[in-house]
Amino acid sequence: MSNWKPINKTYLYDGTLEGFLSLVFDCFVSQSLPHKIEVENNYLSNFLEQPLILKTDSQKAKQVLAGIEKNIGYTTLYNIYYAFLSNEKEKEIDLLKYMIDGFKFGPKINHRLTISHVSKVMNRKKRSFGECHRLKGLLRFQELNNQLYYASIHPDNNILEPLGHHFIARFPSQNFVIHDKNRDICFLYNGNEYQIVDSTNLKIPNISEEEQKYQELWKLFYQTISIHERKNPRCQMQFMPKKYWKDLIEEP
Repeated sequence: MSNWKPINKTYLYDGTLEGFLSLVFDCFVSQSLPHKIEVENNYLSNFLEQPLILKTDSQKAKQVLAGIEKNIGYTTLYNIYYAFLSNEKEKEIDLLKYMIDGFKFGPKINHRLTISHVSKVMNRKKRSFGECHRLKGLLRFQELNNQLYYASIHPDNNILEPLGHHFIARFPSQNFVIHDKNRDICFLYNGNEYQIVDSTNLKIPNISEEEQKYQELWKLFYQTISIHERKNPRCQMQFMPKKYWKDLIEEP
């Protein structure tokens, strides 16, 4: 990053991956490294700085993606995607620095873990991917009265989209909704295409009678096979963190 010019400026974008990659494109063109990068809706204005709002441009984003895949490799794209889904602050600056060094070192950048921003990107990617992987097995769909399948989740990271794609691959003809209650957004799939929408005013229909019967049977089975004397909440939490219990049908 020796040729890059650090500037005491805050760049704002719309919070999407496409918006962030558009910002990255503009940074590469100007060879400037902003002091901070923040989501426009989350930014608290103050009289000490004048932020620069950068607009989303799909063509710029595509050029950045193509450049990364060609010069740094598909693995780096994978790392960037999952690290971007992290809920941690300052992820954007670390990702920008990671990409700058990536174009300098090529695919070898992923092995330079002694570089602070590289190790931070890898750790964020690991946490986001790990949470997504866990929820693929823990997510519980319920059949609603309108023959729609619904599941609620409370993830730490914004992993709704990759999780939704996983279930599209498993149930390509099934209508379903995955509801991220921590962010008030829903992944909607109608058997043909998907959409991620705001769920602030979402009204969930009641579960179907058949679903209610299956839930009662499952709870009865769970209670029947459990041995009260051997109940070990601490051990349960090691295999299934307590934060996920609220979205389960059975009660651990």
